[in-house]
Amino acid sequence: MSFRLQPAAPARPNRCQLFGPASNTKLFAKMAASAADVINIDLEDSVAPSDKDMARANAIEAINTVDWGTKTLSVRINGLDTPFWYRDVVDLLEQAGERLDQIMIPKVGCAGDIYAVDALVTAIEAAKGRTKRIDFEVIIESAAGIAHVEEIAAASARMVAMSLGAADFAASMGMQTTGIGGTQENYYMLRDGVKHWSDPWHWAQAAIVAACRTHGVLPVDGPFGDFSDDEGFRAQALRSATLGMVGKWAIHPKQIALANEVFTPSEAAVAEAREILAAMETAKANGEGATVYKGRLVDIASIKQAEVIVRQSELIAGS
Repeated sequence: MSFRLQPAAPARPNRCQLFGPASNTKLFAKMAASAADVINIDLEDSVAPSDKDMARANAIEAINTVDWGTKTLSVRINGLDTPFWYRDVVDLLEQAGERLDQIMIPKVGCAGDIYAVDALVTAIEAAKGRTKRIDFEVIIESAAGIAHVEEIAAASARMVAMSLGAADFAASMGMQTTGIGGTQENYYMLRDGVKHWSDPWHWAQAAIVAACRTHGVLPVDGPFGDFSDDEGFRAQALRSATLGMVGKWAIHPKQIALANEVFTPSEAAVAEAREILAAMETAKANGEGATVYKGRLVDIASIKQAEVIVRQSELIAGS
């Protein structure tokens, strides 16, 4: 382990982030009543330019009037390359109450983007006497974003989460696909004449996880566009969870249960993790640094792996 300790990520349930456009007020009550851990009210891509002002007002009213329970409540503002984002930030922090937990910043390309939003948010918080600090989640959606992913993760003390936005990321990278997440038809290898599809998002996800874990930020997988394909969603979510991501977006209500299923450790996994911890406790009591569990070697590193599963299970149970 490096002398510089790896900071812990925020301890909050983040299995599913449910998105809904702020232009559709009928969705707010349903979102609040859902099983999603995080609610993202969207002012960006799902809202037409002509509806931006109305959507912003809708979001503020919803923050102030809807009972969101214990969910993390977030608003995705417009990108910094638009004329809308500064008004999103100003109106949200000046008019919405303390119930707002987080601002999601899309299409982040460098640490300077975070600095700009942070400076504005900090000034408004001081001017308005807000006592609750607003957190940031960012979306990596470009070649610049993935190239600067570590400096972005370290850009502000407000940073709590980072997501991969597959569609804009694919466009920025010049990828020949119109799919949003999942395996891609032409991204395969041949062995003995048989096609084997691999994951074109794997390397970007791994880069995000590494940057997030280095700086104590939650890594989150983004959208899966085909909400009619439950097994495709589940497969991508399982790959993301295996890589170390803590949750996934839902762009349709039916994806909530799928995300919660994948990112909730199974009873069997938790039981095995506890057994590994118990086996290692016995080994330590005997002055041993390793032991055998079900025919395989377990050691100090195994404790850390098992503790991740147990902590995640306890966090979800406690919520």
